[in-house]
Amino acid sequence: MSMNNASNVFLDPNANRFQVNIINEDHDNNETTQEDVGSDPPHYEETSFTDETHNRLRISYRPGKRELHDNFRQNGEKPEASLHPYDTHSKMYYLQTFGHNTMDPVPKIDYYRNTGSVSGNKLNRPSLLEIHEQLAKNIAVSTGSVERVANGESSAGDETAASKEEENKTGFVKFGWVKGVLVRCMLNIWGVMLFIRLSWIVGQAGIGLGVIIILLATMVTSITGLSTSAIATNGFVRGGGAYYLISRSLGPEFGGSIGLIFAFANAVAVAMYVVGFAETVVELLKESDTLMVDECNDIRIIGTITVVCLLGISVAGMEWEAKAQVILLIVLLVAIVNFFIGTVIPTNTEKKARGFFNYQASIFAENFGPDFRSGEGFFSVFAIFFPAATGILAGANISGDLKVMSMVSGFGPLITAGIFSATLSSALASLVSAPKVFQALCKDNVYKGLEFFAKGYGKNNEPIRGYVLTFAIAMAFILIAELNTIAPIISNFFLASYALINFSCFHASYAKSPGWRPAFRYYNMWVSLFGALLCCGVMFVINWWAALITYAIELFLYIYVTYKKPEVNWGSSTQALYFVNALDSALALTTVEDHVKNFRPQCLALTGAPMVRPALLDITHAFTKNNGLCICCEVYTGPRKLCVKEMNSGMEKKQAWLTKNKRKAFYAAVAADSFRDGVKSLLQASGLGRMKPNTLVIGFKKDWRSAPATQVENYVGIIHDAFDFELGVIIIRISQGFDISQVLQVQEELEKLEQERLALEATIKENDFEEGKRGICGFFKKASTLNISKHETKESTINTIQSMHVGEFNQRLLEASTQFKKKQGKGTIDIWWLFDDGGLTILIPYILTIRKKWKNCKLRIFTGGKVNRIEEEKLVMASLLSKFRIKFADINIICDINIKPNKESWKFFEEMIEPYRLHESCKDMTTAEKLKRETPWKITDAELEAFKEKSYRQVRLNELLQEHSRAANLIVLSLPVARKGAVSDYLYMAWLEILSKNLPPVLMVRGNHKNVLTFYS
Repeated sequence: MSMNNASNVFLDPNANRFQVNIINEDHDNNETTQEDVGSDPPHYEETSFTDETHNRLRISYRPGKRELHDNFRQNGEKPEASLHPYDTHSKMYYLQTFGHNTMDPVPKIDYYRNTGSVSGNKLNRPSLLEIHEQLAKNIAVSTGSVERVANGESSAGDETAASKEEENKTGFVKFGWVKGVLVRCMLNIWGVMLFIRLSWIVGQAGIGLGVIIILLATMVTSITGLSTSAIATNGFVRGGGAYYLISRSLGPEFGGSIGLIFAFANAVAVAMYVVGFAETVVELLKESDTLMVDECNDIRIIGTITVVCLLGISVAGMEWEAKAQVILLIVLLVAIVNFFIGTVIPTNTEKKARGFFNYQASIFAENFGPDFRSGEGFFSVFAIFFPAATGILAGANISGDLKVMSMVSGFGPLITAGIFSATLSSALASLVSAPKVFQALCKDNVYKGLEFFAKGYGKNNEPIRGYVLTFAIAMAFILIAELNTIAPIISNFFLASYALINFSCFHASYAKSPGWRPAFRYYNMWVSLFGALLCCGVMFVINWWAALITYAIELFLYIYVTYKKPEVNWGSSTQALYFVNALDSALALTTVEDHVKNFRPQCLALTGAPMVRPALLDITHAFTKNNGLCICCEVYTGPRKLCVKEMNSGMEKKQAWLTKNKRKAFYAAVAADSFRDGVKSLLQASGLGRMKPNTLVIGFKKDWRSAPATQVENYVGIIHDAFDFELGVIIIRISQGFDISQVLQVQEELEKLEQERLALEATIKENDFEEGKRGICGFFKKASTLNISKHETKESTINTIQSMHVGEFNQRLLEASTQFKKKQGKGTIDIWWLFDDGGLTILIPYILTIRKKWKNCKLRIFTGGKVNRIEEEKLVMASLLSKFRIKFADINIICDINIKPNKESWKFFEEMIEPYRLHESCKDMTTAEKLKRETPWKITDAELEAFKEKSYRQVRLNELLQEHSRAANLIVLSLPVARKGAVSDYLYMAWLEILSKNLPPVLMVRGNHKNVLTFYS
C-alpha cells in the first residue's frame, strides 16, 4: 500500500477510528475490479485513526453488490446472511488491520478482565497459536464475526451479551465519592467523641496537650489513609473493605484472620453506638421522669427497637441507607454549626456561674496546660480519645458531657439531635459494613464452614443472612449492656486492621512487584511501616491486655488459615516477596564455591508424570527431601503443536499433585523430537545457578527385550549422555516395575462408572414417585427398569469375574508402587561397594538411614578382596568408614567375585542374549558385513569374546547377591560402566538384567568419580 493512497484516509473526516477491510481471495474477477477502479476511487485496505463519528466497516464489494453495500452504509442495516452470500467455504476473508493480513486485535480492556468480572464481560483474544500457525483456508466469515473481530471482541462476548445488558439495566447501585466515601467518613470523624468526650479531654489535658492528642490520632489515621489510597488505586477493589485490601495484598492468611475479627468488631460496634443513643434517650426520659422500667432495662428496650429499625433500613437496600446517611449528616452539620454559634453569643449570669465566659485570652492561657485528675495521665486520656479515630464509642455514661455541650450551644436541642445523628449514623454504617465484610470473607471460602453466609439477594447482592447474623450479635451485646469491658478489645481490632493496611502498603512496595502500580503516588513505604508500628504501639497504650488478646486471636486465626491452605491465588505481595527472596538467595548461592562437605544429591528423576511412577519418585524423594534438589522430568515426543499443548495443560496439575502429596520436588517437561534429545536438554538446562542436578535417577527398562531397538538405543544413550555431562547415575529396579498407568486408567474408569451409577440411581428415585402414580402402566415400566438393571448387574458380574486376574495383577502393582511410602521394618541395606566412584554409592544409603522410614535398617558393606587378606581388607574398610563417620553393622569381604559362574546361570545369560547376537563367525565375510550394516545394534562374536570376563562377573555377582542379600530391604550396588563405542546396547542391558534379576529393590549407583565424601573438618 503506497503512502499516496493511504494519505487520503487521514484526511477523511468521516473515517472511523478503527476500520477493517474484508478482502476476498478470489482472483477470478480482476478485470471487473479494474473497471470499477476506473470509475470510483479505489478502496485500499487501511486503518484510520481519525474521527469516530461513523463506526462502520469498509468492505470491498463485487460487481452488482454496490447497491447492497450502499444500503448497508446509509441505513446501518446488516444483511441477514454473510457479506457475500454466494461465496463457498473455499473462499477466505482476511481481516485487514494496519495495512496487512492479521488477526491481531487492538488493545481493549475486556481482554484483561477476570472471568467473573461484574463490570464487563471478559473477552478472549486470539491465541498465539492462532496467530503463529498458518491461517486455515476453510473458514467463512459472517457479518457478525467481522464486527466482533473489528471491535477486538470474540465469541465469548456473544454468550454473555444478554446477561450483560440485563445487568446494565438493573445492575449494582454504585455511589460516587461524595455519597460513597466523603459522607461516611465525615459521619465517623464528626461522631460521638466530638460531642461527648472532647470537653472532658481538654479539661484534663489542657488545650496544648489536647491539640497534641488530636494531632497524634490524626497522624495515625492520615498515614493509614495514604496507605489505603495507594492500595485502593492499585487495581479494581471489590466489596469487603479492609478485608479485601489486606487479603489481596498480604494473602488469605493475614486477610482471613483480620477479616473475621474486623466483621465481628463492626457487629459489636453496632451495639455500642446503639447503647450510646439509648443512653441519651434514657437521660432525657429521666429528666422528665418518664422512665418505663429502670435505666438499665430502658436502655435494652430502646436499643432493641433502634436496632430493628436500622436493620429494616439496611435490608431495604443501599439506596435507602445512603439517603438516611445524608439526612443524618445534615443534622450533624447543623448541630456543629449551632455549637460554634453558641460560643460567640454573649454569656449570661447563669452560664458564667457554670463556668462559660466566651473567648478570653486569660482563660485560654490558664487552660493551656494540663490538669490531670482522678489518676488520669496523658496516655490514659489519649486512650479515651483515640477510639474516635476508629469510630468506636469508648465509655457509656455521657450525660454530664451532653449537658455541657447543650449549655454552650446556641440552641440546646440541636446538640441532642447531633448526638442522635452521630450515634445512629455510625450504628447504621457498622450494621451495613459488618455483613458486607463477612460476605466477602465467606465468598472467598477462606473458612470452609461459612459458605452459607456468602449468598446474596437482589440486584445489589445484599447479604441478608449476614444482616441477620449481625443483628443477632448486636442484640446479644445490647442485652448484656456491659460494653465498657469489651470496648478496648473492639478498638484494638480496628487498630489491628489499620496496622495491617499500613503494613500491606509497605510490604507491596518492598516486594517490588511489577504489578504494584498504584495511581495514588503520595505515599512512602517507610512512612507506611512507621504507621503500622505506631498502630501497634497505640494498641498497647489504649489497653495492654486487650492488645495481647487481639494478637493472640489474630495469631490463632493466621495459623488456622495457614494450616487449611485455602485454594486461592490473589497475586499477593507475600508471593512476590517469596520470589524476590528466592531469587536473591539463588544469586547469593552462585557466589559460594562448591565444597565437598556441602555436597548433596540433586536428582533429575525421569519419572514421566509423577503420579505414573510414584515408587521411583518416593525412593528418590527419600534421599533428597530437605536435603537436595529433586526434579521430576517428562519428555513429550511427537508433533510439536500437540506436545506443547498437552505439556502446558498438564504442567500445573502435575506440580499440584506433588504439592498435594507432600513431595518436595519440582516438575519439568520438554517437547523434543526424540526421548533422548529431550533428556539431553534436561541434563544440560535443568536447575538454576548452583541448584543444578548432579545425579540422574532412572528406572530400569524392564521391557528391553520386547521394545524396539531405537528405544533400547535411546535408553542406553541417556546413560552415556549423563556420564558425558559428568552426572552420577542411579538405576533403580523393583520386581513389579514402576509404571502404574494401567492402574490409574482403571481407577479413572471405575470412578466414572460410579458417578454414572449414582446419577442413574438419583434419576430413578426422582421418577419412582411419578411412575407409581400412573397405575398399572407405571408398575410395568418399573418392572422393566428393574429387569434391565438386573441384566446389567449380571453382565457386570461376568465382566468382573473375567477380569479378576487383571485386578489381582493391578493390586500387586499398586502395592509395589507404595512400598517406599511405608516405614521399613528392621532389616539391612546391603551396600556392594565394588568400585570407588567418589563415594556416592555409600552416601545414598547413609542418607536413607537418617530418614524416619529407614532408620531401623542397618548398613552392611560388601566389597571385593583377596583370600589371604580378608582381615586386613576389613580393617582398611572399617577405618575408611569410621573416618567418614558412617556407622555400619557388618563388613563382608567377597573373595570369589572373579571365578566363573555356574553352568545354569551362564546358560540363562546366553539364552537371554541369543536373539540379539549377530553370529558373524558362522557366515561368510560378505554376509557378515551386510548384517552389520543392517543390524548394527546386534552383539558380535568379537564383542562377546572381548567382554567375556566382564559378562562372567555380572552373572557371578548375581549369584553372590542371591546368596548374601536375598533378604535385604534394599540393595545398593556399584553400576557397571559400558565403554562408549565398544559395548553394544543390548549387551549392556543384558548385564544390568542379569545383575539385578530376582532380587529385592536394587539401586545401581555410579558417581561422577568426584569426591562427595571427606574426612576433613
